[in-house]
Amino acid sequence: MSRNSSTPRRVTAYAASLLLALAVPAAVDPPAAGAAADAVTVTVNARAGLATVPDTALGVNHAIWDQQLGSTETSDLLKAAGVTMLRYPGGSYADIYHWRTHTAPGGYVAPNTDFDTFMAAARRVGAEPMIIANYGTGTPAEAAEWVRYANVTKGYDATWWTVGNENYGNGHYGSAWEADDHPDKSATQYARLVVEYADAMKAVDPDIKVGAVLTMPGNWPDGLTAGADPGPWNQTVLSLAGPKIDFVDVHWYPGGTAAESLARTSHLPDAVWLLRQQIARYAGPDAARIGISFTELNVGAGQNTQPGALFLADAYSGLLEQGVFTVQWWNAHNGIGTVSQVAGQTDYGDFGLLSSGGCTADGSVCEPPFNTPFAPYHGLSMMNLFARAGDQLVRAGTDEPLVAAHAARRPDGSLAVLLLNKDPDTAYPVEIDYAGFTPADEAPTVHTLTNGAGAVATGRSSGATSRTLPPYSLTTLVLRPAGVVGGRPGAPGRPTAGAVTDRTATVSWPPAAPGGAPIAKYEVYRQHGAVSEQLGETARTSLTVGNLEPGTRYTVNVLARDTAGRVSWSSPPLTFATGSPAASTCAVRFGTGSDWGNGYIGTVDIVNTGPSAIDGWTLTWSWPTAWQQVSSGWNANWAQVGTQVTATSTADNRRLAAGGGSASAGFVGAYSGPNVPPSAFRLNGTVCATG
Repeated sequence: MSRNSSTPRRVTAYAASLLLALAVPAAVDPPAAGAAADAVTVTVNARAGLATVPDTALGVNHAIWDQQLGSTETSDLLKAAGVTMLRYPGGSYADIYHWRTHTAPGGYVAPNTDFDTFMAAARRVGAEPMIIANYGTGTPAEAAEWVRYANVTKGYDATWWTVGNENYGNGHYGSAWEADDHPDKSATQYARLVVEYADAMKAVDPDIKVGAVLTMPGNWPDGLTAGADPGPWNQTVLSLAGPKIDFVDVHWYPGGTAAESLARTSHLPDAVWLLRQQIARYAGPDAARIGISFTELNVGAGQNTQPGALFLADAYSGLLEQGVFTVQWWNAHNGIGTVSQVAGQTDYGDFGLLSSGGCTADGSVCEPPFNTPFAPYHGLSMMNLFARAGDQLVRAGTDEPLVAAHAARRPDGSLAVLLLNKDPDTAYPVEIDYAGFTPADEAPTVHTLTNGAGAVATGRSSGATSRTLPPYSLTTLVLRPAGVVGGRPGAPGRPTAGAVTDRTATVSWPPAAPGGAPIAKYEVYRQHGAVSEQLGETARTSLTVGNLEPGTRYTVNVLARDTAGRVSWSSPPLTFATGSPAASTCAVRFGTGSDWGNGYIGTVDIVNTGPSAIDGWTLTWSWPTAWQQVSSGWNANWAQVGTQVTATSTADNRRLAAGGGSASAGFVGAYSGPNVPPSAFRLNGTVCATG
C-alpha cells in the first residue's frame, strides 16, 4: 500500500503492471440493450459441502493515517456490516511503523490512531485484531515487545500476527514500494528473519499465531527467482520458515476494467489450490495446519460503485468456500482518487468502504459527507446477511457467466442463496434447481442491493425457484426447509485420501454421530460442478474408489444415511489429485523455466520405455484452466484447441527407439491467471508416467 501522501491510496500504476493485470479471455457480450434475456439455470446442491464459515471471515483494514480509526461512528458502522476481523496498522505503513513511539518515519500518522485506540475500536466492533509486525524497519525484539505489551501487560489476547506486508516489493525483483532496511533483501533473508520473529514473539506468548507474507499464485512475482534464492518467493519462504509459521498472508488486486475484475473471480479456486499445493510441498511436516488469510482485496475499477460491491461479495464468497479463514477489504477509509462515472453512478476512485469526505486537489469534486457508506460497504453487509459463522457453504453454479451463485446451509436447516448479476444493463430471469434441499411453501426472505441503492433492501416475496435479477444487483434468498429436519445424523468428519494412484484412491473419514436412528451407511460423492456424482457407499468409514481419471482433481464429500432414510449434512470437502501410472510404455517430464510473470519457457522430455520402437509420435495434454496456452514452440508441431494441446513429431525426431529412445521439445507458455501445471500426458493415446 502506498505511503507517499498524507491521504494514502492504492498505487494503481504498479497494481496494473504487476498484479494480475494480464490478458484475460474476451469479456462476455451481454444481450443487446432492451433484449429479453434467456432464463438462467441456477443449480444449488446442498449436499456438496464446501468450507464452514469461520468467526474471522469478514475483515477490513484500518490504517494509522485515518484519524477516525477509533471513532464510535466508524466502529458502529463496521459492526453493523458484520466485520469480524480488523487489520492494523495499515498496509505498507506496517513496515515503517514503530508501535511503542507510534511513529512511521516517512509517512503520516494521524492523531488518535495508536495501538490502544485501535484495540478499543476492535472491541467495540466485536472483531478479532490482525496485527502486522514491522519487518522492513523493525526487529524481532520490537515485535516481541509488542506481543508482550498487547497480551501480557494489557491482556488483549491478540492472536493473529503477520511479519511484514508485501515484502516481495522491496526491490528484490526490480520493483520497490515496500520499506526494507536490510542489506540483504532476498526471499531467503525474509524467511530466515520470519523464523527469528516467530521464535521471539512466541517466547512471550506461545499461543499466538504467526503468519508469513506470500504472493498470490498468478500474481507478480509468482514464478520469478532472483539472486541466490533456491526458488521463487513462495517456495523459498515456505521451505525455510514453514515449520515456524501458522498461516500465510496473501493479497489480491485483479486489475483491469470492472468487467475484467468481475470475471477474474473465476481464478480463485485454482489460485487457492496452487497455494495449498505449494504449502504442502515446501512447508515441511504437518503443513496442513497452515491457514490462509487474504488481507488486502479490492476491485480494479468502480471501487465505490456497484462493481466494488459485486466483486466483494463474489470474491469473499469464493475465498471462504475454499477454506480461507479471513478476507479483508482494503480499506475502511482511504481518500478520493480519480473520479469517473460507472454505470450511471459517480465513482470517486476511493478504495475505502466509507467516504473520507475529501475533495479533488482543484476542489471541483467532493465526496459525500464523511462516513457515508459506499457500495462495497453494502456488499459487505450483504455478505453478513448471506453467510454467518458456523454456516456451511455449499456448491452452487449457473449456466451464464454474467450470473454468479453461492449458497450456505445453516445449522437450523435453512438455506441462503446469493445471486449476482454482473451485467450493468440487462436483467436476467433465473430458474433455481435445488438438490438435497426442499424449500418450504412460503415466501422467502429476500435481501436486494441494486445499482445506486443506499442500503440493502429486505422484504418477503414469492419465488424460491424463480425470479428476475435486476442489472448490476446482488440478491440473497433465505429459505426455510419443508418438513421436519430434526433427527438426522451428524455430519461425518473431514475425509482424508490415502493410497492415491492414477486410477484409485482410498477415502477415509471419522464416523458421524447417530441422530434419531442408527446409521445405515455412508455415501461418497464427487462434486462435478454443482452436481454430485456418487462414487460409492459403504457401512464402514473408508471406501476405495476406482475408475478415476489420471491427473485429475477430485473434490468429494461423505454423507451419512440412517435406517430411517434421513441424510446428514455433508462432511467437509476433501480435494485430491490423481497422478500418473506407476508403470507405462512411455514417460514424460514437464518443466518450466525463465518465468516472467505472464509467460515462461516450457519443456517436455518424452521417453519411449516400451519394448517396441515408435515411428511418429503425438503428445497430448489438457491445461487445467482456460487461461493457459502454448504461444509458440520448437522441436515439434504445436497446436492448441480450447484447453487441449497437441505436439506432433518432426522429421528429425519422429523415431523413438525401444527401451529408452527420447525426444525433447519446447514452447513459450502464456497464462493470465494461476498457472496450474498439467499432470496427465498421452503419447499416441497411452497415458505416460511422469517424473
